[in-house]
Amino acid sequence: MAQIDPDSPVPKYFQLREILLDLIESNELAIGAAIPSERELCQRFRLSRMTVRQAVDHLVSEGRLHRVPGKGTFVARPKIELALQLTSFSDDMRARGLTPGSRDLDRRIVRASAHLARELGIQPGDAVHFIERLRTADGEPLAIERAHIPVALAPDLDAYDLSGRSLYALLESRYSLVLDAGELTIDGGIADPGDADLLKLHRGGAVLLLARRSFAGGVCAELGVSTYRADRYQLRTLLEIPVRRP
Repeated sequence: MAQIDPDSPVPKYFQLREILLDLIESNELAIGAAIPSERELCQRFRLSRMTVRQAVDHLVSEGRLHRVPGKGTFVARPKIELALQLTSFSDDMRARGLTPGSRDLDRRIVRASAHLARELGIQPGDAVHFIERLRTADGEPLAIERAHIPVALAPDLDAYDLSGRSLYALLESRYSLVLDAGELTIDGGIADPGDADLLKLHRGGAVLLLARRSFAGGVCAELGVSTYRADRYQLRTLLEIPVRRP
């Protein structure tokens, strides 16, 4: 096992963070395993309790560890990278080797407000399907999806059971609506009490709020507003240097 180098310019807490991270990523500390106690880490690496706590706090804030009051600190499940592409939740989870699931929370037809009509490109008062579902992966709640779809595009959509089924796949197979473009806005937020309970978050837990408009052949077919657990998701994207004009 690596040791702390007292002569290194790298702070000792950061060296310990790297050691613990190596143990996690090499699976020497498996998902769900308890890490050594602060006292054990202090003795093993000859560090102060403050230094050890600082290293552990960093890994907790990064989502690599999680504390259970009265029990200890454990290796957290790795975060899921949020797909920045137009794909269904079901397809995304299956591609990661996870089993997608869903539970209907609300299904009804509403009349489009001025804002909703503007976003969907329809007239105020037009009929819109409202679909609210809790989405799970391997039984763990990950997101709440709220979708608005014009009734004119999918007339009898409310008659179909969506439990464990991809909404996008149904739109394609039943209504020939192939979603081929979209716009996505991501914000950070705090879960309201109802959403926190459904997602098994503590009250005031952090979430990612995704607002998406999906298009089929240039027509807006869906306005989706989703709430994702921030402790289970992270964003990753490629950075490119912009072309400099001469």
